[in-house]
Amino acid sequence: MAAGAALLAASVPSAAQTGCDDPERAAVVVVEVDGLIDPVLADLVGDQMADAEEACALALVLQFDSGGVVVDDAELDDLVAAIDESPVPVGVWIGPSGSKATDDAVRLVAAADLTGVAPGSSIEITPALLEARGLAADDLGTADVGDRVGAERAVELDLVDNDAPTILEYVVQIDGFETEVVDGQRQPATDVVFGGLGITGQVMHTVASPAAAYLLFVLGLALLLFELFTAGVGIAGVVGAGSLVLGCYGLAVLPTRPLGVALLLFAMFGYAVDVQIGVPRVWTGIATVSFVLGSLVLFDGVSISWVTLVIAFVGMTLAMVAGMPTMVRSRFSTPTIGRDWMIGELGAARTDIDPDGIVTVRDAPWRARTNRATPIPKDAPARVVAIEGLILEVEPEEGGARDYRERARSGE
Repeated sequence: MAAGAALLAASVPSAAQTGCDDPERAAVVVVEVDGLIDPVLADLVGDQMADAEEACALALVLQFDSGGVVVDDAELDDLVAAIDESPVPVGVWIGPSGSKATDDAVRLVAAADLTGVAPGSSIEITPALLEARGLAADDLGTADVGDRVGAERAVELDLVDNDAPTILEYVVQIDGFETEVVDGQRQPATDVVFGGLGITGQVMHTVASPAAAYLLFVLGLALLLFELFTAGVGIAGVVGAGSLVLGCYGLAVLPTRPLGVALLLFAMFGYAVDVQIGVPRVWTGIATVSFVLGSLVLFDGVSISWVTLVIAFVGMTLAMVAGMPTMVRSRFSTPTIGRDWMIGELGAARTDIDPDGIVTVRDAPWRARTNRATPIPKDAPARVVAIEGLILEVEPEEGGARDYRERARSGE
């Protein structure tokens, strides 16, 4: 866990600052643990426990709000064992109001020496919590394993030690914590030091959240697809590559299903087919279905909010159906792209062109239009005579419109 030390914005005081031989100077260290317990947060807790021991801290308190764990079982077991065996008392306060402790994250709460839940917060009843508190399912009354209970009910069932509404009211209950009266008000005499993740740690922890990892991954794919069809390497390409790298890191940390990733990649392929043609068709529908399914099955055991999914569905659909074809068409209509080499090229009609259809030129499909008087049947040769935006103007390999154009140009 040594790597986690570089991610801390603040750490406990050094031994020289607190003085191991001066218990009156011992501090209480409060560390915020917010979100899924991933490798970054696991390193943070482990490093802070080691620093607290070195600094002879009075106690280490985890200000807790977590809905689960994404580290492997072995790493979680090691972390729980470290909390249980720590020479420095470790407490957990589930707060402020609105916080929670659910799923395997409750194991960290169960291993703590002093636990509290702020009013408005909740804790899930798990077998590990019952075992740690010496309770049985029969002791829960109307509650049951798997239920989430609030502060008052948790104290009533002896699942936690107190229902302190603030972190200060929680820490004053730690053995050895001293207070003093100043101007008629009770204030802490024991130092309270706050620690947490630094900038790099915050970024990596945020990226490893389900919503952020999902949005970064699909945004990166979409921007790279856009850059592919607009030529060159611009801002969209750089941002897309960065987003994709961060999104892949998040997916690697989280319990990600390969099927979900495969469906999202297939969706981008489907969108690319119709973007190349220049108009949404069957492949856009196939891609949209694949994108929705991939998004829904992407994670195993963790969920993405419906708000996030709706934003992604609507945004991707609008971008691929309307936005991207328009932008690509606009970009290709400028003279900087230089596609004059296509004029005179001989291709083949993939569909009947009468007057619109699809033509293949050098194995690439293009939207095409021909003179109304000279329709081109499917599979027949078609020659490119002009380019208008993303639409190729074509005519039969021999006769018809081509002869008419030559006569017009020669003044006959």
